[in-house]
Amino acid sequence: MIIVMKRYEAKDKVEQIIEKLKKAGMQPVPLFGVERTVIAVIGDERILDIQQLASMDGVEKVMPVLKPYKFVSRESHPENSIIDVAGVRIGGKKAIVMAGPCSVEDEQQIVETANSVKEAGASILRGGAFKPRTGPYDFQGLKEEGLKLLAKARDATGLPVVTEVMQPKYITMVAKYADMLQVGARNMQNYDLLRDLGRCKKPVLLKRGMSSTYKELLLAAEYIVANGNPNVVLCERGIRTFVAETRNTLDLNMVPLVKELSHLPIIVDPSHGTGIRSLVGSMAKAGIAAGADGLMVEVHPRPDKAKSDADQTISLAHFKTLMQELRAVTQAVGREL
Repeated sequence: MIIVMKRYEAKDKVEQIIEKLKKAGMQPVPLFGVERTVIAVIGDERILDIQQLASMDGVEKVMPVLKPYKFVSRESHPENSIIDVAGVRIGGKKAIVMAGPCSVEDEQQIVETANSVKEAGASILRGGAFKPRTGPYDFQGLKEEGLKLLAKARDATGLPVVTEVMQPKYITMVAKYADMLQVGARNMQNYDLLRDLGRCKKPVLLKRGMSSTYKELLLAAEYIVANGNPNVVLCERGIRTFVAETRNTLDLNMVPLVKELSHLPIIVDPSHGTGIRSLVGSMAKAGIAAGADGLMVEVHPRPDKAKSDADQTISLAHFKTLMQELRAVTQAVGREL
């Protein structure tokens, strides 16, 4: 249930309603806006007298929420959310690009990449320090040393950093170095991790699981927001289907549909979505055309020698060309890059 207060309503009226809801055994969560306050109510709505609540002093309207994801639903938050990542705003008119290598390998590699992608127009630097790999003998990342190198690249370029956190015990460490914490596809339903990220105030990039529905993705986001962190950006990175020619099937239906269902920003990862270097540019442009708020692209100075995801990683020169092409697409759909 969502209770919308009248514009500029006094805080004491809000507190009266919160107290009434608590006495009824509900969990009220006030969301204070510039002009009005909205109270999200968690619990069995059937025990409440909606007409009585709607008639209370200061209440503009009461809206039952039928969807199981209350906080991330557009019903509870009609306007698009804009998530601030160290000064980079995701969800507004500007489509942002996160770019960098799948894995941080050494200082020269990450700093060279960071300087190049910034010059080409990227807004955020991506790079993996902890790498979940299918094979136990594959390169697993440099761990905290990789985080330190990402911080050095940020210091050299001014680009905010996004990197993956895999376990709750590493949240504090990763948050010390990163500006945005990524939840990978394999961890989308790691609920302990999601709950703890809700208690961390750093923005979270939540990737869709490789076999997950839209509802499951939004419920995963709900775990984070319901635990106190509203700063969530969703990511479509492809799903597993019967197609064998590409690594995944990039589900671009998700972009406009999730925008109907939720107020959270959504970006597209054409690198994982295709798994094929030559397809990344086409699907990046398609993602922007579909309405995505940004992209995440894997870029490396020497893609063929990358220690992870070499087949889907583009070169610095390729990225520069892609950014030039994307500017025309973003302009065509009324946005900026």
